[in-house]
Amino acid sequence: MRRLTALFYRALMTLAALAMVVAFVVVMLGIADRQFAWGLRGLDAYAGYAIAAALFLALPDTLRRDEHIRVTLLLQRLPARWRVGLEWWCLAAGLALTAFLAWYATRLVWVSHATGDVSQGSDATPLWLPQIALALGCLGLLLGFAEAMLVRAWGGIFFNKGGDEAAHAE
Repeated sequence: MRRLTALFYRALMTLAALAMVVAFVVVMLGIADRQFAWGLRGLDAYAGYAIAAALFLALPDTLRRDEHIRVTLLLQRLPARWRVGLEWWCLAAGLALTAFLAWYATRLVWVSHATGDVSQGSDATPLWLPQIALALGCLGLLLGFAEAMLVRAWGGIFFNKGGDEAAHAE
């Protein structure tokens, strides 16, 4: 099961990297458009969509790799018993907040599709298309927090600096 989720996180990270390349290409195309007056419209919106997609799609794998910025100053100074309790509370709070975010991100895609909502810019892109990346990233992060809690409950290590799969073996 953990290999399957790691594969899913890696696939989302690959899509995030692709979105970064798309953002770069679109920004460069926008610069060329301003220089040569090609008349391309909506490039700023597409660059924004790609950057947002990269951000959200990268969330699950960065959680697994322990690369999210976390404040551990308090945890390091607490006694072990308190530290364990606070870590559990943080995982539970993260799971609850991410579940809330994933629910509404997924609902946003559905509502945008159902109402035919389009971008306000000159591109008139159906908004549910770029919002899919938001929902996928949020659902992946929800899966990551749920997996982290289960692994923690089983006495394993979920957070893995660098993402080396061998470090998960116990």
